[in-house]
Amino acid sequence: MLYKLDFTVEYDAQMGQQGLFEIWAVEADAALGAKKAGVVVDLWKVVGERKVLAVVDVETPDMLDQILFDLPIMQKMGNYVHVDVKSLRRYEDFAADVKERLGRDS
Repeated sequence: MLYKLDFTVEYDAQMGQQGLFEIWAVEADAALGAKKAGVVVDLWKVVGERKVLAVVDVETPDMLDQILFDLPIMQKMGNYVHVDVKSLRRYEDFAADVKERLGRDS
């Protein structure tokens, strides 16, 4: 199943930007490793914001939940990370469905 993940990352004054970068560097290694393994389809960093977009391919919603709990950035500072999750459908499948529906009698 494909999911789009929108990560918004905040941090407090005690952590500071340097502390955020230290955690984010570990997270980046994990994310790129997941991309290489095929779990992450692709990743993007939004310019000028502390936001990352990802498309992931996992077997079940439970698996996605487990992966999110285990992310380094979630373990270290999960209370400052908001994740918006949307289930995706391949456009090719949607297009085929639409074409099939055109042939149905109303």
